[in-house]
Amino acid sequence: MLRALRGGEARITDLARDEPVSFAAIARHASVLENAGLIRRDVRGRDHWLSMEPAGLERAQRWIDEQTSFWQERADLLVERLSRRRRSQ
Repeated sequence: MLRALRGGEARITDLARDEPVSFAAIARHASVLENAGLIRRDVRGRDHWLSMEPAGLERAQRWIDEQTSFWQERADLLVERLSRRRRSQ
């Protein structure tokens, strides 16, 4: 859904039309992304228009970068420890 919204806003019904899952599943997915702050919804009459929320995506990217850094440091320490263990055997 995020990939589909890269080109701009879209009606949820149009997004659901191209997917091999039910409209209810698409609506739940949209709600999860909206609650996470990754997309926003604008209701116009009966149509629900979805668009990307850049600030939410930036927060998500910062979190991913922090997690990547954290786990990379741990992996590097593990490699170093295993290397020392092999050398001492």
